[in-house]
Amino acid sequence: MTQTKAVLLDIEGTTSSIAFVAEVLFPYAAKHLASYVEAHSEEVALILAEVPGEDKVATLLDWIAEDRKATPLKTLQGLIWAQGYADGTLQGHVYPDTPEALRRWYTAGVAIYIYSSGSIAAQKLIFGHSIAGDLTPMLSGYFDTTTGPKCEAESYAKISAATGFEAKEILFVSDMQPEVDAARAAGLGALLIDRAGGPADIHSLAEIRL
Repeated sequence: MTQTKAVLLDIEGTTSSIAFVAEVLFPYAAKHLASYVEAHSEEVALILAEVPGEDKVATLLDWIAEDRKATPLKTLQGLIWAQGYADGTLQGHVYPDTPEALRRWYTAGVAIYIYSSGSIAAQKLIFGHSIAGDLTPMLSGYFDTTTGPKCEAESYAKISAATGFEAKEILFVSDMQPEVDAARAAGLGALLIDRAGGPADIHSLAEIRL
């Protein structure tokens, strides 16, 4: 990996616990959705215009329950979470080895990017208000599904072009094999991580030495 100049990281299951998103963030958004929409009717009007059905809140709650990757939902969740992070109710979970790895790579001059199905705004909140403090100064950029699906090679080619690094100079880390396969198909280096200790390339970010 001596040619690696940039690291591209997934969030859920890679830098942060899947349980944090499923058991903390989603329930928080569901609990506060109706009251937030009522209190910010003008602000969310354009977002709600993209939601089908007469009962927009009911549709959004259904989408949360099924983890729908819908842009209006992701945008609205980000706004609700921002409120929770701002008042200290929420703190972004990161594994202990995550800030350690970020500092190691950042100090070594390696650019660090995030690629998650969660919106860029939500990504910034998790790392900006993490249990380890504000980690965003060490991050060079963020990508979400507006760039493209995470299981398609073209998405990784777009990310490579956007960062200015050649595909072979970027190392992608994810806990999802289809995403790792797509990154490799685009010419990136890629590692499968399994935090639970199952079959994988690595089980911790501490194992990555660039």
